[in-house]
Amino acid sequence: MHTGDVGHIDPAGSLMITDRMKDVIKSGGEWISSLELESISSAVNGVVEVAAIGVPDPKWGERPMLLVVADDVVDRQAVSAGITAAIKSAIAAGSLSKWAMPDEIRFVDQIAKTSVGKIDKKAIRAALS
Repeated sequence: MHTGDVGHIDPAGSLMITDRMKDVIKSGGEWISSLELESISSAVNGVVEVAAIGVPDPKWGERPMLLVVADDVVDRQAVSAGITAAIKSAIAAGSLSKWAMPDEIRFVDQIAKTSVGKIDKKAIRAALS
């Protein structure tokens, strides 16, 4: 059965779903989970919403980029530094590859949604093209 999900079997033998095939970012030969980047980034103080997408890169194929909606009362530089620190921590802990560090964190007023309220990564990628 093809579900479009990406995952792996962990050491305990459990299936771990990590992302949707259409949303993973392939940078060089590394697969980067957009959901993992979003989860880590969304836990940073001042982040209201975040979307991780792959943007074209001439050398690596794709590189991660984060679109962030920040709380109006926070300093965006502090939020960006917090996101960078959280991702670096995940890399140091071995839960993310070093290639997962986004090349750009872009602050936006809103993130495109589908009719059912999910992040519309297809529309985001089209708007950035």
